[in-house]
Amino acid sequence: MTTGLLAVIDMQRVFAEPGSPWATPRFTEAAAGVRRLLPAFAERVTFTRFVAPDEPAGAWRAYYARWPFALQPPDAPLWRLTDEFADRAPHIMDATTFGKWTPELATRVGPGGRLVLAGVSTDCCVLSTALAAADAGVETLVVSDACAGVDDDSHARALDVMELYGPMVRVVTVDQLIGA
Repeated sequence: MTTGLLAVIDMQRVFAEPGSPWATPRFTEAAAGVRRLLPAFAERVTFTRFVAPDEPAGAWRAYYARWPFALQPPDAPLWRLTDEFADRAPHIMDATTFGKWTPELATRVGPGGRLVLAGVSTDCCVLSTALAAADAGVETLVVSDACAGVDDDSHARALDVMELYGPMVRVVTVDQLIGA
């Protein structure tokens, strides 16, 4: 059994469906990595969902002016976890921010805990979550082959940036974490 809490970041329809403006091209590959990780963490898994706020404020106003399709309530179909994960999510946490290092996630990890990250997109929500958790003093592992970026180059660059934060953030593969 692997230690820590697995946070599966934003494995939602809006990032999975090819026709979506936010489609992540390698979503399917990231999902395969997540599926391999789930048994190693049992109930120590939190799935996150990025959702739009009721009323955008500050810089978020310009963001949603660019992406008005996303201003939908949390129960809208685009925000749902993909079908393969909807029934496998023991705990779901919503956030209106890219970073998912919220007080709720911090409580689930616990003081001195370990956070393992997988999901999408590497270059946005995964990166934002990893850096905030590391700043909070949490050992953070990012599972490279259970993540996907907006494109391969952005995915690789985000992983490179996170490796700069070692040893607080470490980039690993599924095999390195749970064994082949």
